[in-house]
Amino acid sequence: MSDAPQQSPPDLHEIFELDGDPGVELEPVISIDRDEDEDDAELDGEFALDADPPAGVGEDAEPPAGAEVDTNGITKPSRRGSRQGFLTDVIVAMELATQRQVDDALESSRGLGTTPERVLVETGALTQDALARALAERYGLDHLDLEVFSVDMNAANLVSTAVAKRYQAVPVAFADKRTLLVAMADPSNVLAVDDIAIMTGYEIRVAVAPPDDIASLVSRLDRLEDVVGESVSSFDEDSEDDGGEVVALHETSDDAPVIKLVNQLVAQAVERGASDLHLAPDGKEMRVRLRIDGVLQDITSVPRKMAAGVVSRIKIMAELNIAEKRLPQDGRVGLVVDGHHVDLRVVTLPSVHGEGIVMRILDKESVVVELDKLGMADAERERFEAACRETHGAVLVTGPTGSGKSTTLYGALQLLNTPEKNIITVEDPVEYEMAGLTQVQVAPKVGLTFAAGLRAMVRADPDVIMVGEIRDRETAQIAIESALTGHLVLSTLHTNDAPSAVTRLIEMGVEPFLVASAIDCVVAQRLARMLCANCKRRTIIPANVLRESGYSARMELEAYEPVGCRRCGGSGYRGRVGLYEVMTVTPEIQTMALERRPSEEIRDVAVRQGMTRLRDDGLQKVRQGRTSIAEIARVVGSG
Repeated sequence: MSDAPQQSPPDLHEIFELDGDPGVELEPVISIDRDEDEDDAELDGEFALDADPPAGVGEDAEPPAGAEVDTNGITKPSRRGSRQGFLTDVIVAMELATQRQVDDALESSRGLGTTPERVLVETGALTQDALARALAERYGLDHLDLEVFSVDMNAANLVSTAVAKRYQAVPVAFADKRTLLVAMADPSNVLAVDDIAIMTGYEIRVAVAPPDDIASLVSRLDRLEDVVGESVSSFDEDSEDDGGEVVALHETSDDAPVIKLVNQLVAQAVERGASDLHLAPDGKEMRVRLRIDGVLQDITSVPRKMAAGVVSRIKIMAELNIAEKRLPQDGRVGLVVDGHHVDLRVVTLPSVHGEGIVMRILDKESVVVELDKLGMADAERERFEAACRETHGAVLVTGPTGSGKSTTLYGALQLLNTPEKNIITVEDPVEYEMAGLTQVQVAPKVGLTFAAGLRAMVRADPDVIMVGEIRDRETAQIAIESALTGHLVLSTLHTNDAPSAVTRLIEMGVEPFLVASAIDCVVAQRLARMLCANCKRRTIIPANVLRESGYSARMELEAYEPVGCRRCGGSGYRGRVGLYEVMTVTPEIQTMALERRPSEEIRDVAVRQGMTRLRDDGLQKVRQGRTSIAEIARVVGSG
């Protein structure tokens, strides 16, 4: 038995009812530690795989009316334990095929030398997934939808892909510290169960999945193993200091669980559309989370004995000092995933429990660069586009990290990108490569900062300048002065709302008269999760709930609320939409900037002049059924 300190996520432990009430009948666990007289053992606690089903069960088989469908991709059977009956009877009882189709399949199977359920599949009367559901019901096992179920890479790595292909079985999760959940196409294959139990050192809990899904998962695991290796190979050619060590690791990647695990974690994050991958030690093991649609989700945990190796592997990929564990470090690594380029920004953080790592994932092919697809209302988009078409001035986009500021700027650049204009950008990093632009990557190690790049850009005859971020007084000063000398300047700033951008620049040391003269438009934005179109449900939001959320409402509001289904992973949300407030700097606001008036007063004037606040834009999207009132409160608050 292996002593690997694996621990299942809390939800799996609850889902599989391992610590249920004494009266709850639990699914039997197959263990390799059987007694010598196991053949004579009672079937009540074992799999009744070789029991002869009695005749005449036919249409008397009970339909699975009590089957429970879980949004995590798990469908529980109507009862636990093997039911004594033919599989074809279960298929009919579940209404997956008619009795006539089953009778015809029985007749055909006699001459073809195959099983009737195989005939049903080959003739199209039954799908692979329907057959898997019938098998799960027949044996009283859980059915897994592997397209929805979150596979634990630690579990999947316990067997080789060759073994998984041979047995059509893949470990997908830890049911508890000593029990492994294995998805199988054929749950009656006792030999496969025994072999996997011996290989892994765990007791085996069987679940049923369609063979096509298992084959797809195995193929994906094969692909995930190779994704990062190809990128490391190209990195080896350019590296001089640590190249030998990386090559050695890469050459033994097939035998190195740490390298295999890192490759799969990174590729899984890219595949699921995550923006960040978090690896944080908690004293016992390393917690792995993905930020999907702006919300962190637990996906697995790395055993403590592998944690240091995982951190070292990522440091080597990002060209960091693997010996330095006391200070934070940052770096980047480029990968090729499914033929397209992905950049990772890597940050290490020393904590009391050890080093943690956060990786920002920049998938350049997933960036939406068309303004009309970002969710900006027509009136706001027209004001923003009008400011971007000016020959000079500054257009600022504000918001917290991860709110989509760079995407909005790329949309503006796409609008302005014509052969008649010379557009130069300085970014950290270059998140999206756009044809027709001169894009400069910030490199602080060699002295190429935002300020240095901006000074050089001004001398390169630009028409449009895009500065990735205004971080300091020097960058702000050069950007504002450039906007006053005949250039259109696009940039981002970290403020909570649009009016605060004016006061922030003044607080950074830029003279009020420069700020008032240079800025034409400020856009503040957030990203809110969109309701899943497949499962959202109509609801009535009472007026008191709207008032608690900060809206002065007298009547209830018809809207939609999240429910949760398989397509959205049970969250009720799928994808994100932008919330925007667009402030045009009018002469009245310019005067207020010169007088150093507070942002609250500027906000009140901007609202009177037609600016829609973030919260109001969010409420409009709630009315449209695109998001929920709870999501708006989470993103922009209730103040």
